Amino acid sequence: MTTALETAAVPAGATSGANNDARATNRKVAIICSKGSLDMAYPGLILANAARMMGIDAVLFFTFWGMDIIRESTVDKLHAGVVGNPGAHMPAMLAGLPGVEGLATHMMKRKIAEIDVPTVRELLETLSDAGAELYACQMAMEMMGIAREELVPQVQDVITAMEFFEKSDGAQVIFI
Repeated sequence: MTTALETAAVPAGATSGANNDARATNRKVAIICSKGSLDMAYPGLILANAARMMGIDAVLFFTFWGMDIIRESTVDKLHAGVVGNPGAHMPAMLAGLPGVEGLATHMMKRKIAEIDVPTVRELLETLSDAGAELYACQMAMEMMGIAREELVPQVQDVITAMEFFEKSDGAQVIFI
């Protein structure tokens, strides 16, 4: 079975075959990833991947807790956020019990594997290979004491919020 994500490796500057149309010309999306839970990592990465598959330029800006998505020490250890998450469909008192978050994370990772969706690390690699631009927030790194060497190699640079706005000029901005 081939999933949409398996066809995601579109080289930089190219578009995927069926979606290569004039509408994609000069289109750009800028995605701000501010949360680092497993369930909040996928939406931004999937949207960026879909954009690249359609030939749309994609800029991702990781800030605050979203830094966990691009840190070598945390990228493979993201957990599903269940406490205070209305989408978890469980009472907050139950969601806060020991082991519930781990169980939810295990179930989510199993489902992700069943439907053949790449891991977060694999998506970062695919996005980079496809020409998406990945940036880390300078202020968040300073606040959290994160060094450049702690980031995955797909992060192109550490930039300020003003530099992000320069890079996302004319883009549709999505905040996650």
